[in-house]
Amino acid sequence: MDILIVGSGGREHALAWKARQSPKAGRVFVAPGNAGTELEPGIDNLAIAADDIEALLDFARQQAIGLTIVGPEVPLVLGITDRFQQAGLNCFGPVAKAAQLEGSKSFCKDFMVRHGIPTAHYQSFTDTDAAIAYIKQHGAPIVVKADGLAAGKGVVVAQTEDEAIAAVTGMLAGNRFGEAGHRVVIEEFLAGEEASFIVIADGLNALAMATSQDHKARD
Repeated sequence: MDILIVGSGGREHALAWKARQSPKAGRVFVAPGNAGTELEPGIDNLAIAADDIEALLDFARQQAIGLTIVGPEVPLVLGITDRFQQAGLNCFGPVAKAAQLEGSKSFCKDFMVRHGIPTAHYQSFTDTDAAIAYIKQHGAPIVVKADGLAAGKGVVVAQTEDEAIAAVTGMLAGNRFGEAGHRVVIEEFLAGEEASFIVIADGLNALAMATSQDHKARD
């Protein structure tokens, strides 16, 4: 079975490296891949962007790809899994509707509140003055988040009100993150160490993976 990995980061390198070890794996392709995947035996990089869904779909059809694994959030939010499923191709990743949990912080927070899932107190804003008033009311430290995908740069843990106000102004009025920052989520600061607990689920069954942690910026 030939496998297609979508993405260009270290995450996709790890996925391709591990997929290549499977006795079921034939050729492994990475789109677009990186310098690391270029050096891996049995792995081929493709000159196709991770968000070029139609080109990825055409390649998967032409090469009879047995499984596509999507790493980045952007193609998932754009509906790559939906398109592959509609074409009768196996694609590992959430459909666009489910990917909104990652693609929109306000959607995710509203979802958690609606379903009784504990989360930090928050409020969403599109108006700069209203957001600044909220910051002054609640004080610092406080967390400001661009609503959409911002390549991991859209969260500011503000230690002062001025820092929070500058973050809000940059996102809402300054177009710092483009469309991703046209709405912001401001939430309470929670002290402690962050960890991720990831579960693969199909709606009926859940398979827990090992706990993990994103690379954290040093103080």
